[in-house]
Amino acid sequence: MSDDTVTGALPGAEGAAAEDENELRQIRLEKLGALKAAGHDPFAVTTAVQTAWAADVVRDFDTLENSDVSLCGRMMSRRDMGKANFIDILDRTGRIQVYVRVDDVGEELFADFKKWDIGDLIEVGGFVFRTRRGEISVHAKNLRLLAKSLLPLPEKYHGLKDTDIRYRRRYVDLIVNPEVRDTFIKRSAIIREIRDRLDRQGFIEVETPMLVPNAGGAAARPFTTHHNSLDEDLYLRISIELYHKRLIVGGLERVYEIGRVFRNEGLSVRHNPEFTLLELYQAYTDYYGMMELAEDLIVTVAQRVLGTKTITYEGTQINLCGPFERLTMVDAVKKYTGIDFDALDLEGAREAARERGVEFEPRHRKGELLNLFFEHFVEENLIQPVFILDYPVEISPLAKRKASNPDFVERFELFITGREMANAFSELNDPVDQRGRFEAQEALIAAGDEEANHTDEDFLTALEVGMPPTGGIGIGIDRLVMLLTDSSSIRDVLLFPTMKRL
Repeated sequence: MSDDTVTGALPGAEGAAAEDENELRQIRLEKLGALKAAGHDPFAVTTAVQTAWAADVVRDFDTLENSDVSLCGRMMSRRDMGKANFIDILDRTGRIQVYVRVDDVGEELFADFKKWDIGDLIEVGGFVFRTRRGEISVHAKNLRLLAKSLLPLPEKYHGLKDTDIRYRRRYVDLIVNPEVRDTFIKRSAIIREIRDRLDRQGFIEVETPMLVPNAGGAAARPFTTHHNSLDEDLYLRISIELYHKRLIVGGLERVYEIGRVFRNEGLSVRHNPEFTLLELYQAYTDYYGMMELAEDLIVTVAQRVLGTKTITYEGTQINLCGPFERLTMVDAVKKYTGIDFDALDLEGAREAARERGVEFEPRHRKGELLNLFFEHFVEENLIQPVFILDYPVEISPLAKRKASNPDFVERFELFITGREMANAFSELNDPVDQRGRFEAQEALIAAGDEEANHTDEDFLTALEVGMPPTGGIGIGIDRLVMLLTDSSSIRDVLLFPTMKRL
């Protein structure tokens, strides 16, 4: 189909464009008034008949040819040929052409149809055929206006490109940018496949509180709120971890949750104050078991959703076939800086930081300096999938110490495209050690660290009841979706990202 006509300005436009929009809106309001006066209020329609979707008609054309179908969708274009029109309608699966002829629908309905606008929602009943040009279409036998669009869509040839407006007006973005709609359809498929994979491995899905008295489980500053009836301050959760471990203590053994967590942090292409996290915990395994699970999960989801284990992200080919590389944090820093932290004491680590221009505070210990080096010099180089193992105990208050070196813990993070994709531990189940770690965190809070963990007495009580050896992992769903949809910003994979008020 060619010579489509799509007119109008973006909602929220300014200046002359806004004046044009207001004029077009007024014209459409007048059309709506005329419809109501004639007893044809489109907003009075409560239901419609939908027996097929655009993509299904195209896919199953050989079966559906000459069959009657009923489609519902938004009119996106019109090519006026006098007594016949070609239009495109859009539903959740895509666009399809519809042929509307006065001889088929009648003069009165055809005259009404000619007054409908781009963006109006309609019902089309007709039969499936192929035009002389070979395009699969629906030959309309009846039409109905289901809802009137009072605001015009963006003009076709300029489209909706401004990212700020796209994020604020996601409803328009989804209408006019098919690649955006495809991203969120894939996001749904990714989450569905994750659930399916975990369910098949004997995990049960659980729900735990979002409003919590103690926002623990991660290093982050929480959002604070107040419960009027209890007259108590509460926090939006920053992690799901501590409640899941209580469930492991209770004997559920394999649990997972996919849900929102909230961190009072800045905005960036990688960060949004609320985001979706997968957390799971499995009794009788460790962080090596979590490595195997993470690799299997990501590889399986990529294969089932995208049909491949080799993807392209921002022009770089990423191999998800596995096995993923494994490298300790100390070895990673040594690889990219030449500095061997195993050979340094605290003062040596400070001197190395000063020489390399790594800013640190007097309170930072050797393990924290190691982590600063990793963040400054290593992360951006980790393009292909790699597990970074064995983190300093100072930055890992909930992970089990390594028996061979108690200065480190059994923890890994998975990096792909220079971004952390997953964080996992052999979970600390020694309540005495855990209390000591919390006390160290309280000291950090007293020194001004707003992201340190407060002591959770009920969690300590649960550990004293007894928690088996356990592996746990958190996977950022949004970053995984970014990877698998080749999206450069987290805002591209969140339907409604956090935005500053206008």
